[in-house]
Amino acid sequence: MDEIPDEVRSKVEKLRKEIEYHNYRYYTLNDPVITDYEYDMLVKELQNLEEKYPSLKSQNSPTQRIGSKILSGFLPVRHPSLMYSLDNIYSLEELKEFDERVKKLSDRDEIEYVCEMKIDGLSIRLKYEKGELVLAATRGDGEVGEDVTDNARTVRTIPLILSEPLDVEVRGEIYMSYTEFKKLNLIRQHQSLPLFANPRNAAAGTLRQLDTSEVARRHLDSFIYTLENPRKYGVKTQWEALEFMRKIGFKVNGESKIAKNVDEIKEYLEWCEKRREEIDYPIDGAVIKVNSFEIQENLGFTAKAPRWAIAYKFQAEQVRTKILNVTIQVGRTGTLTPVAELQPVRLAGTTVKRASLHNFDYVKERDIRIGDTVIIEKAGEIIPQVVKPIIEERTGNERPVEIPKVCPICGGPVGKLDPQDVAIRCLNPYCPAKLEAWIENFASRKAMDIHGLGEKMIKKLIETGRVKDPSDIYTLDKDFLSKLEKMGEKSAQNLINQIEKSKSLPFYRLIIALGIPMVGETTARLIAKRYHDLDALQNAKKEDLMKISGIGEKVATSIEQFFSLEKTKEMVEKLKSYGFKGSQLESQSSDQKILSNKRFVITGTLSKPREEIKNWLLSLGAELSENVSSKIDYLVVGENPGSKLDKARKLGIKIINEKELYEMIDQLSKTSS
Repeated sequence: MDEIPDEVRSKVEKLRKEIEYHNYRYYTLNDPVITDYEYDMLVKELQNLEEKYPSLKSQNSPTQRIGSKILSGFLPVRHPSLMYSLDNIYSLEELKEFDERVKKLSDRDEIEYVCEMKIDGLSIRLKYEKGELVLAATRGDGEVGEDVTDNARTVRTIPLILSEPLDVEVRGEIYMSYTEFKKLNLIRQHQSLPLFANPRNAAAGTLRQLDTSEVARRHLDSFIYTLENPRKYGVKTQWEALEFMRKIGFKVNGESKIAKNVDEIKEYLEWCEKRREEIDYPIDGAVIKVNSFEIQENLGFTAKAPRWAIAYKFQAEQVRTKILNVTIQVGRTGTLTPVAELQPVRLAGTTVKRASLHNFDYVKERDIRIGDTVIIEKAGEIIPQVVKPIIEERTGNERPVEIPKVCPICGGPVGKLDPQDVAIRCLNPYCPAKLEAWIENFASRKAMDIHGLGEKMIKKLIETGRVKDPSDIYTLDKDFLSKLEKMGEKSAQNLINQIEKSKSLPFYRLIIALGIPMVGETTARLIAKRYHDLDALQNAKKEDLMKISGIGEKVATSIEQFFSLEKTKEMVEKLKSYGFKGSQLESQSSDQKILSNKRFVITGTLSKPREEIKNWLLSLGAELSENVSSKIDYLVVGENPGSKLDKARKLGIKIINEKELYEMIDQLSKTSS
């Protein structure tokens, strides 16, 4: 191994400290002193040196913030001292009792307190050795938490390298801002995933993600408020500790204040209540701590909590109102969501007329009825939701919320795609509410791969009435497209070229594009091996479809029902008349099948289109499946892998990431050549 010049080591160390300083200025102080371009150049210079000298790479390098690991799980960590929780109070009377108790136990007439906002996140313990982060652990039960160091490294406000080379431990809170919470739920809604109820749940779920790059994308944040063994650093009060931690690189909440009596604490609480509606992070109260560490030590702890601190919890703002009716929303993927139409009421500064009932299971579990007087609140201060009905106030005229027998938009059948699914969906593929998502699927990479036919363009085409089902895409012409807003002749011609190109794709791609319920890529490939064109497929009977290995009764029934619809028949005829080729699946490469008899499942997002990787694996002789079972040899894991990863672990299946897949195939190729 080549010797690394001293000047390179020095340069790398200097760059890391410089980048961490600018991270602190940007993410913690919100006061950058260099441009984004200058910052990017520093990072690029460090990346280049780390690539050139791999032995200099470090987990605590700022270049590792984006996350790249798939974790196998979280190891338990025993805390060196108990991570206590705080006793809660909810009234000024209880606050006065706390103050009197502290004065009595400390034998003092006056006590100085530090008042801090109570961040609604999850507790974290951070350990540094010689100024470098070596451990991040959750609170757990107070005695044993979990090692989440790799995920914590992606949080920009958690310093990887302190401004001083200290051995130090601190504690604080990791949270998700309201802005990031809204973004995350919008993404999940678009993907038909369950929404997080509040920022705290979102932060907790994110910190326990096994994919570190997914954690990085969700932009968690932190506030640090506890310094362990403060006297070791000459720190005598909580106020000094906050300043000390800020000085060495931690993000400390600037909304803290010193209070010398209960009246000043009360003023702070009132101020916090007002600030609660203005700040971008969730708080659920305030923490009042004795400022002097000497007095804290004298007061000590009960079995569960410190005697020198208390958490004043704000009451969640809830109001009573009446459910006048329940309407049904149909989402872009066909999910039916019950929505309570309310007697208008003021809640958290806004007038609320509607509130989410989430799903029909939620309604059933809480026995919510039309006509009920109910309690509502804003989940995470954002989404109005019905908490519970006030059963004692029922008159007998209340009506149960019924699951619709048909879709309220199109009148089509409704049901669950999977018995374990919570969501009730419209099963009519031609439902107008689903048209946009259907056409997006048709034009997607895994299907017809029509570049230029994105979400905005699809909305325009639907609004003009020109596209009523995916087959209408093939009626578009240059003259029509070029007249659309922000579409010139060149863009129009490019889109026409992409549409024409899609006609020559393998038949299985068209099967995916049709959007047949319960038919994904693997099933589409199986079908295309048996039925080579649209005529053959639309005439296939359920019994014949079930003869295909891998296709069960439910999927076969779904395929038969789809092609029995008159609208499907019309669409198939149109596709054929537009010159669509129903060509067979590409023949596999004649190269050595180095993956013969090896079965793969892919989960999560990869660096390349999944379809491209699947084609590559198939060409090497691999077999692909959508489901994890004991017959699978490898699970290839990308970003945000989901439940398949847990199942593979339980079954002892070999789990590899994308890089390991390439390395394995490269090695097999060399061995077989």
